[in-house]
Amino acid sequence: MTNPGHLAETDAAELKGIRAACPHLDAIARHVRDFADMMRDLRGDDLPTWMDRVLTDDLPALHSLVNGMKRDLDAVTAGLSTPWSSGQVEGHVTRAKLLKRMGYGRANLDLLRRRILLGP
Repeated sequence: MTNPGHLAETDAAELKGIRAACPHLDAIARHVRDFADMMRDLRGDDLPTWMDRVLTDDLPALHSLVNGMKRDLDAVTAGLSTPWSSGQVEGHVTRAKLLKRMGYGRANLDLLRRRILLGP
């Protein structure tokens, strides 16, 4: 997310108009920005109060997120409080999954049918 302070004037004015026209979108943007600030500043202790603020608004999608976080609150809080990241490992896992998916198209059933019908 781009910091609103870094937006061009026209973009900032357009964003302000959109958020003013839709209170739900404004609330979502506010909660997401607060969560991003928590992550950036490693303030995992603020998570329970953030979750309470989210639950007071009528935002079912964020309620689902909060309910998922409540299942393992200690792990989520620790993840928001520690400076360590598993981003590099996750990148390698994503790359391995991409390579695996790319390989699926090579051994399709059409090739198998041709070999069976035409023989060796």
